[in-house]
Amino acid sequence: MKRRAFLAGVGGAALLSACGSKSAAGSSSPTVTLGFSAWPGWFPWQVAGEKGLFAKNNVTVSLKYFDSYTDSLNALATGNLSCNSQTLNDTISSVSGGAKQTIVLVNDNSTGNDQIIAAPGITSVAGLKGKKVAAEQGTVDHYLLLLALKKAGLTEKDVTFTPLVTDQAAAAFAAGKVDAVGVFAPFTTTALALSGSKAIATSKDFPGAIPDHLVFGADFVKANPAAVQGVVQTWYDTLAWIQAHKDEATAIMAKKGGVSAADYTSYDAGTTIFTKEQNLEAFASGSDSTHLDYQAGQISDFLLNTKLIEAKPDLTGLFDATFVKAVK
Repeated sequence: MKRRAFLAGVGGAALLSACGSKSAAGSSSPTVTLGFSAWPGWFPWQVAGEKGLFAKNNVTVSLKYFDSYTDSLNALATGNLSCNSQTLNDTISSVSGGAKQTIVLVNDNSTGNDQIIAAPGITSVAGLKGKKVAAEQGTVDHYLLLLALKKAGLTEKDVTFTPLVTDQAAAAFAAGKVDAVGVFAPFTTTALALSGSKAIATSKDFPGAIPDHLVFGADFVKANPAAVQGVVQTWYDTLAWIQAHKDEATAIMAKKGGVSAADYTSYDAGTTIFTKEQNLEAFASGSDSTHLDYQAGQISDFLLNTKLIEAKPDLTGLFDATFVKAVK
């Protein structure tokens, strides 16, 4: 299971119904194909689907769950999704490759659910020097590792980096095959099963560095603003439903994540779901990490400096707060 890879090729996209297809009833309103994968900030979409909340906003949505997050990126890039749940890092990467995409909603910020977890005896990031560290190469947990190393005065050259897909990385760490690992929830639970292990750095230490979004193909937004508005409104309706039916909602999301309700509840503080007000602040231009344009600049520089992209992309029109502003 993969989440949050910076770069994904456009080949091998999942075979899905094309975005903008007619609804089953033959209506001129398009069916919105919405992709999401394993991350606590995206599981509310499962609640929306199971509880019929999209229909209340007169929008037809086909939810597409991806075991491989990278496949969801490919599906959006190739037009096989109307929209996808993905990170700012990956959206910038796609845009740098020529994709036309529009961010219409901030689902959440990671505030602890991305973690660098170390074996017993390693008590700080500085203690990783000379150690074997696993993470999925190019993911935001790789990004988190580099941020943490930089803060500690180290670089990736100071550790033995071992690239493994996230589930394998967590399992390798739990088995004692590597000294530390960068993973996200729910795989943090797997890694922390190693007795005496602990998180020595988390996304909470780097506010705003890992935002998660609902991203549409730009052409779909232009052609179908009412459908986009219906999806964004449903997100907020879903958050209200979850608040009013906490136990039932947790059971739905935990089942989709393949974890217990207790484990899922433990992820709450590590994923900060954005209110409408936080969304509007994020979309507003600014010069600190609470603003998406600032964070986009930081991430673009990182991707460029690490040669994950060849040139700094033009991000004009990437952020569209129109739909959040219109939420009732």
